[in-house]
Amino acid sequence: MFSKSTEYALRATIYIAQKSSENCKLGIKAISDATDSPPHFTAKILQVLTKNNKIISSVRGPNGGFYMTEEAKSLPVRSVLDVMEEDSVLERCILGLNKCSEAKPCPMHSQYKLIKQQLITLFETKTIMELASDIRDGEAFINND
Repeated sequence: MFSKSTEYALRATIYIAQKSSENCKLGIKAISDATDSPPHFTAKILQVLTKNNKIISSVRGPNGGFYMTEEAKSLPVRSVLDVMEEDSVLERCILGLNKCSEAKPCPMHSQYKLIKQQLITLFETKTIMELASDIRDGEAFINND
């Protein structure tokens, strides 16, 4: 459904929300290992996620690393999609047609319409911290181990 970049961004964000704080910052290697993401690719994704410190914050230097503020942890998951510029995935036609609409629907339009609305609601209401809590509580996972 999403690009590999966005999948890794979601995993990294959830992991950082679970494991970090302003007093406990994480390095790229720890994040990439925990999310099964190549370190170089993780670095590029974190560069996008830290832009303007909107989702992930970072500090340079010997005691530096990546972390999330409590405010950022309470953001909806959709905010990661927005930053990764993939929020349109939730809006477009399941078959990739440009002109799919109520007036001119694709063969899956009416069935997917309900699912699409459920996905939008999920990504707009579920917070990053809620997902991180599921990992911490052992109810979910974010890697392939």
